[in-house]
Amino acid sequence: MQRIRFMYKQFLREPLWFKALVIITLLISFIFSSSSFTEQPYYQSISKLAAAIFFLAYGMKFRRNRMMFVLFCIGALLCLYLSWHRFEIAYFGAG
Repeated sequence: MQRIRFMYKQFLREPLWFKALVIITLLISFIFSSSSFTEQPYYQSISKLAAAIFFLAYGMKFRRNRMMFVLFCIGALLCLYLSWHRFEIAYFGAG
């Protein structure tokens, strides 16, 4: 609970552009990964790309804490891979 409270307090101290980036990427990720968009792989790819941007943004904020930085970067790389994989399926077809 303390970690969540710490991250919330830190979020409140961030500049407006960072807050907007984080909120927009989370909303895009949640909306495009919903069941309404499961049939469109392009939207799934956009959702995973937005999650990667979110993880990269927070990874840069935690770059002094090596463990958190590495975890956020791994999450971003995983999201980028999944986004590219979804994009390939959408563009080249399943197969």
